[in-house]
Amino acid sequence: MFVVMNRIPVSPGFQEAFEERFRSRAREVDRMPGFVRNWVLRPVDPEDPYVVLTVWETREAFEAWTRSEAFQRGHARPDTLPREAFRGPSKLERYELILDSAAEATP
Repeated sequence: MFVVMNRIPVSPGFQEAFEERFRSRAREVDRMPGFVRNWVLRPVDPEDPYVVLTVWETREAFEAWTRSEAFQRGHARPDTLPREAFRGPSKLERYELILDSAAEATP
């Protein structure tokens, strides 16, 4: 598995608008080969960033997504939040899964 984590620092007062963008997302990624799931995590501490996780079968599947027309459509949103909605730049991190305790627990 390949996991992509995007840490997004959202300014106070913009949390609901940010969350609504994900609730009403284009869902283009859901139909991509190799896509497993998408999680959007709300921080408990408002000083922490939101975390958007996408899980892929392979790194190649994720990279194909980023080069696809579906990626362009999924990120072409007319309702983009204003710059002041963010406390700073987002940080994209990529990981390869080395341990899945749920998979180990399955007989």
